[in-house]
Amino acid sequence: MSSNFLRELKQKYPKVMIYHSGNEIGPFKAIEESILAQLSPSENRSDIFAWYTLIGTAGTASGTLLSGWLVQKVQQMEEWTDTGAYRVIFFLYGGLGLVKFVLCLLLTERCEPEIRKIVSLNHQAGDLETREQRSHNEDGDNGETQGLLEERRPQRDSSRFILPHVSAESRILLLKLCVLFAVDSLASGLVPASWMVYFFNRKFDLSEIKLGSLFFVTNIISSTSTLVASSISKRIGLIKTMVFTHLPSAIFLALIPLPSSVSVAITFLVLRSCTQAMDQAPRQAFLAAAVLPSERTATMGVVNVVKTLSMSAGPVVTGVLAANHLFGLSFVLAGMMKAGYDLGMLKMFLGYRLRDGSSDNYA
Repeated sequence: MSSNFLRELKQKYPKVMIYHSGNEIGPFKAIEESILAQLSPSENRSDIFAWYTLIGTAGTASGTLLSGWLVQKVQQMEEWTDTGAYRVIFFLYGGLGLVKFVLCLLLTERCEPEIRKIVSLNHQAGDLETREQRSHNEDGDNGETQGLLEERRPQRDSSRFILPHVSAESRILLLKLCVLFAVDSLASGLVPASWMVYFFNRKFDLSEIKLGSLFFVTNIISSTSTLVASSISKRIGLIKTMVFTHLPSAIFLALIPLPSSVSVAITFLVLRSCTQAMDQAPRQAFLAAAVLPSERTATMGVVNVVKTLSMSAGPVVTGVLAANHLFGLSFVLAGMMKAGYDLGMLKMFLGYRLRDGSSDNYA
């Protein structure tokens, strides 16, 4: 049912631009964020993540505009077909991928300092084993020395090459975060940008020009607000910034379908966009500081997988509600779930002791 709604929207309003987050998906996002955390000092980490989010969003918006303009220009040429015009975009995408590949090869080794520490520890363990083996040969002690050798010898578990090592404390933290982020991501999946466009068109019959302008403005507001959040987090802390900026956004989201006036509904949408993304930079800074540096990539990777899987289920639920004439209920449910996520973060992690050795010991 949801695919039919989206197909109808695309046919009626093919020129509406829906801007997405500039963040990467899959394993790349976790690696990028881990590298940024590794290379940045803790006191400036929230600033760097804020600019990372802003630049990524701006790049995505620019790419969308460039792609639309380029396809339209190529289609106007007589020797080019529609399929050929879209192929140009794919070739351009592949070329930019090669540029990114070359830039990745130029990254400094400081991105992975933990690798050197692990190698150093392995060398020390090997030297210890050699010395103890030599002592064993000289003294002829077959019992006690051999027992000590087995205890100190590094364990060669094949699962270590597949599953990353995460400490017990970090596993508990990761479990809590996965539950909370799953709730938040499912709520985001209930009301993605595509469903937002369809809702305003269906209820208020807005033209494609007004819809495009509306969501362009709200996304610009949302992306630039991340810079404000970084400044707030330095004054009141990461967790309080995440909750106190994200909670109003959840309330305004739940209020969007209630008014019958289009101006009031748009006001709630704009107010929501003012604080919608302000929790992103503090959240990533908290993730980077709450676990050991060697656990950042694994923790961020697991969190991103959970968020992606949870978000993918949202449009299915919204499609069922829309088919039963309960479209507005998806906004209310999403707002309530996001508010629950905010309160859960405040309850579980306010005053949590950070583990990256930063000057701010608590979140």
